[in-house]
Amino acid sequence: MVRVKRALMTKKRHKKILAATKGYRMLNSRVFSRAKNAWMKAGVNAYIGRKLKKRDFRRLWTTRINNAVRLEGINYSSFINMLYKGKVQLNRKVLSNMAISHPSVFKNVVSTVKN
Repeated sequence: MVRVKRALMTKKRHKKILAATKGYRMLNSRVFSRAKNAWMKAGVNAYIGRKLKKRDFRRLWTTRINNAVRLEGINYSSFINMLYKGKVQLNRKVLSNMAISHPSVFKNVVSTVKN
């Protein structure tokens, strides 16, 4: 059997992890075992954060639409129901941007949906 020395690949792997954890606090950026755990935990948190971001933005859009629609005399849920019944294909992101940037156009959408 040929003797296999694994130092080169191990060093490569360690350097890759330590480079990825550069800037982490304390030993998490210098000690391989701590760095590996911190890197894996950071990956999990990043995944969770990407899901939370979508949730947070949808809540923001809903709040903005609700505030804009209440000025027109109806509440959010009835407005969304009227949108579905009227077959208006505008999502919450577009509606919230419209309510902020172009209030007159948003008023036209609300009056169209009311009738």
